[in-house]
Amino acid sequence: MANVTSHDPGAFCWIELATTDPTAARAFYGDLFGWTVQEHNMGEMGFYYIFQKKDRDAAAMYQIGGPTAGMPPNWTTYISTDNVDQSTEKARSLGATIIGGPFDVNENGRMSMVTDPQGATFCLWQKKNTAGVEINNESGTLCWNELQARNLDVARDFYTQLCGWTMKVTPDYSEIHLGGRGIGGMMQSMAPEGVPSYWMPYFMVDDCDATTKLAEGKGARVIVQPMEIEKVGRFSVIADPQGAVFSVIRITM
Repeated sequence: MANVTSHDPGAFCWIELATTDPTAARAFYGDLFGWTVQEHNMGEMGFYYIFQKKDRDAAAMYQIGGPTAGMPPNWTTYISTDNVDQSTEKARSLGATIIGGPFDVNENGRMSMVTDPQGATFCLWQKKNTAGVEINNESGTLCWNELQARNLDVARDFYTQLCGWTMKVTPDYSEIHLGGRGIGGMMQSMAPEGVPSYWMPYFMVDDCDATTKLAEGKGARVIVQPMEIEKVGRFSVIADPQGAVFSVIRITM
């Protein structure tokens, strides 16, 4: 689905890597997904890096430091909204903590950073000149977002009210639907007790095993070895060399 120009309210619209080593990260993800990088000098805020696939924006990156010093490397998920101020206040009323914003990001858009009632951090994004990713759902790009939730009932209630999602619930998985289409999912967190809920991006690949092996050879740690999801595909969970966690998946359905 190349040439994406807009994202409906409630859609996952952007993905952003916070890292301790942008030079290493750009080399790692460039080799893994075929991404190129555009650098934007933000002055006192440092550089903001846009990852591109086929010359279209696929993700972004910034270096941890200053106000974010001490934060572990991570991937942050953005959710589109028509009115970030209203959505932020709604999130607050539903028990979320507002970390930052809402604030304008130059002429690109307006955003806030939110931590849900169980500790998962995400951003809300209202577009101005920038809608979000311009390419997704093909090899080397974002194709899914998954919440590892400490309490699924609480998570489903919070996000359906905030984002207008509907849920296809099975005993093992809660699939997120928007406009009649699956866009992500939720599952019971498999992290150790005490680890809060968190969002994890999935990037589509042509060969899960080969990509996982390549990542490991470049210093990544494989958290979940490649395994099959019946009628869906084959996936693995990886921590990049700086520690940010993501998944890769070969979709076969």
